[in-house]
Amino acid sequence: MTVRVLVADDQALVRAGFAGILRLAPGFTVAGEASDGAEAVELAHRERPDVVLMDIRMPGLDGIEATRRIVAGPSGSRVLILTTYELDTYVRCALRAGAAGFLLKDAEPAELLAAVRAVAAGEGALAPGITRRLITELTELLADGPGTAAEDPERARARAAVLALTAREREVLALVGDGLTNPEIGARLHITEGTTKTHIGRLLHKLAARDRVRLAILAHRAGLSR
Repeated sequence: MTVRVLVADDQALVRAGFAGILRLAPGFTVAGEASDGAEAVELAHRERPDVVLMDIRMPGLDGIEATRRIVAGPSGSRVLILTTYELDTYVRCALRAGAAGFLLKDAEPAELLAAVRAVAAGEGALAPGITRRLITELTELLADGPGTAAEDPERARARAAVLALTAREREVLALVGDGLTNPEIGARLHITEGTTKTHIGRLLHKLAARDRVRLAILAHRAGLSR
């Protein structure tokens, strides 16, 4: 299966670099390039790529709002956010907008391809090099102000549900929190990728989590991940 990717970044060299890597790799094709959020939304609705590689800071319509519109639209595209350490504070908004994963702009080509492939497969992606720091900050940010876990019955129920998981489910959840992909989790636990996917599906249902990123946050909140 060929993964169709839309690259959105206002920096022409960065955009060309990511697009070039994707074009040279087997199993990927570039569905389009956008220099701002508005163009990304338009192209996503028209071209319906599997994944949109989305920068956050862009002129006019930024990547956060563009993500929200794409996720809410009819394209079915999933969004992989480009971020840097300096932009970690933006991730909360990207998460709420429906982003499926986060990737550092200075990622190695192999990391880029693996992240895009994972997001296209519905797995979500958290760059291994920033998973712990990023999830820690997300956990703190999402707990700040009104709507904290103590005030939000849904979050309180989700946290309590972690305690009711089976031992195997807790193992899988911990590895999701560490940023491992389904094949990596399967290899670590000596189970098939199909069994891993079944566990992930059950975790999403039991913990009322919308996506893999939220599973990772729950893993860190529960102290399951390092």
